[in-house]
Amino acid sequence: MQISVVIPLLNEEESLTELFDWITSVMQSNSYSYEIIFIDDGSTDNSWEIISTLSNQNESVKGIRFLRNFGKSQALHAGFEKAQGNVIITMDADLQDNPNEIPELYNMIVKNGFDLVSGWKKKRYDSVISKNLPSKLFNWAARKTSGVKLHDFNCGLKAYKKDVVKNIDVNGEMHRYIPLLAKNAGFSNIGEKVVKHQARKYGETKFGMNRFIHGFLDLITIWFLSHFGKRPMHLFGALGFIMFAIGFAFALYLGIDKLFLNPMGRLITQRPQFYIALSTMIIGTQFFVAGFLGELILRNRADKKRYLVEDELNF
Repeated sequence: MQISVVIPLLNEEESLTELFDWITSVMQSNSYSYEIIFIDDGSTDNSWEIISTLSNQNESVKGIRFLRNFGKSQALHAGFEKAQGNVIITMDADLQDNPNEIPELYNMIVKNGFDLVSGWKKKRYDSVISKNLPSKLFNWAARKTSGVKLHDFNCGLKAYKKDVVKNIDVNGEMHRYIPLLAKNAGFSNIGEKVVKHQARKYGETKFGMNRFIHGFLDLITIWFLSHFGKRPMHLFGALGFIMFAIGFAFALYLGIDKLFLNPMGRLITQRPQFYIALSTMIIGTQFFVAGFLGELILRNRADKKRYLVEDELNF
């Protein structure tokens, strides 16, 4: 199979049939062998009924239904596990991603040898204040922190080699940083393509301003995990050593001063340096303990399912 199209969705009943017809037209006009995997992330409208109808009409349509809303990252993870195509295309279900971009994205993977190609919505039809400006700030911070030179980390339209999606773990809210996850896994040939952005045709966006706050927090998390996820003691141990050394230096100075330089001076407990020494040594010890606990948790953690599937179609 050449292409798997993975589409996470939440309450998109108005757009699903139109999106299916559009994707099918593109696939048939290019004679691709394909599958379309819809992941219903706990929709409360008729999205699943529409997916069921489409799957009965076309065996290339497959569906995964979550028991409740678990988030876009979990939906993508479920779709990636089931995808069989040599190239995996992800897109949103709200018709803002253009299926006509699929052939060029596919060729960039197959012919140009990219591991991953990310869409760049250079011209957007969203609100400037509530979406465009926060998105530009977010993408700037993501580029500086991650070292991955992409203009649009949030774009849902991306293409991947099969090996990429089978070897990365998309969890929490890390779907924004799949290119960074791929880079950390060793897939460094990451490209970018300017794609056409469509104005939302039906309904309202499911994401508010809080997604940018969560995005920055996730960026810090993934930076930590990429550098110290396998060796937390390297970070906490270093911080603990620095803090303990500062405290010990103050304590040593106080001891020498009291015993040899100024034995008739103030009591040690009356000097602010004493509390600095005490506090920093305690903090240093706590960092060491945090590092040890991190190592123990890392070595003894048990994998746990992050989502529950209620139903599947055509698998």
